[in-house]
Amino acid sequence: MAGALVEGWKPAEWPGDAPMEGRYARLERLDADSHAADLFAAFAGHDGLWDYMPYGPFHSAAAYHRWAKESVAGRDPVFWAIHEAGGAHPLGVASYLRITPDHGSIEVGHICLSPALQQSRAATEAMFLMMDWAFAHGYRRYEWKCNALNLPSRRAAQRLGFSYEGIFRQHMVIKGANRDSAWFSIIDSEWPALREAYAAWLSPANFTADGRQKERLSDLTRLVRAASDPAL
Repeated sequence: MAGALVEGWKPAEWPGDAPMEGRYARLERLDADSHAADLFAAFAGHDGLWDYMPYGPFHSAAAYHRWAKESVAGRDPVFWAIHEAGGAHPLGVASYLRITPDHGSIEVGHICLSPALQQSRAATEAMFLMMDWAFAHGYRRYEWKCNALNLPSRRAAQRLGFSYEGIFRQHMVIKGANRDSAWFSIIDSEWPALREAYAAWLSPANFTADGRQKERLSDLTRLVRAASDPAL
């Protein structure tokens, strides 16, 4: 037999419909009729959000509603609407995709955060909640992929504790243009230490009265990452 035996292995669970909720963020399954109008309003006027996406920008609420309706119709990806805790309206979306329970592999992607959500505790906690669900339900590999030109996404992956795995050259053609893809991952053996890092960063004690962080998440996760992105 090639490779180490994975003791007691059984396939991971498929993502369900139950909301995920933390101190700062709440995620619920994306529903076009319930969420699309609010998301379109949150994204409107910020066309740069779609620069590295295979779709968008959307110039009408109806067009975004159609996209959302089509996107949630299949089994994979599984989309989530991201709210700030207590907020009435969603401010972003993210999804699980390339969901492979038999091998315990799952990817996070289709991340689109409105300016109101970017660089917030809720945005970081939303990513944490998705990771935590995956590792708690049997996944052993959690992936992040992005256009290699998208340095903000590569920085975000590194800050969140993903380890750099390399560049897949000429991986895709997106909107008629070549895409080389940067690959990152977190594996289950790394998650306990990363989970502690998130708990420390998300603690109210880590923030001053005016909301400034005392410790940076990137400083807490860099000790766990197996490899750093050489482009950053």
